[in-house]
Amino acid sequence: MKIEDILKTNNNLPLHKKVVVNLLFTYGLVNGKLNEILKPYDVSIQQFNVLRILRGQSGCPVTLATIQERMINKMSNTTRLVDKLIKKEYVTKSKNEHNKRKIDIIITQQGLDFLNKIDGLVETAERESTKPLTPNEQHELIRLLGKLR
Repeated sequence: MKIEDILKTNNNLPLHKKVVVNLLFTYGLVNGKLNEILKPYDVSIQQFNVLRILRGQSGCPVTLATIQERMINKMSNTTRLVDKLIKKEYVTKSKNEHNKRKIDIIITQQGLDFLNKIDGLVETAERESTKPLTPNEQHELIRLLGKLR
């Protein structure tokens, strides 16, 4: 379906605007689906992203700077996200042994258990979001998005 039909506009948008509007609209749809899944667990997509980053460290602590660097949404306030996850007992933080100005963050067993609990739900939503595309189209979309970046 054309973006003009979805947004119910008669404007003949220039091609570059159609691309940007399509990207933003599609992001909103995917983001909304993931938010629906996470909302009952009182976790935002950004908090979920932090937890997945920490799980990927296989028990090794990382600094706030490392988390920020790996975040999908770079606009997130990483300190605030980590503090919320600490309150939920999904992560812990401590002073770095080698540099007292740095803080080490590590995922807890409770955080790992939480991720294991919701992994299937998120996987299903991600699969559903890409279901209309063939594997070849998915690879092509990844290639094109990489080219835009």
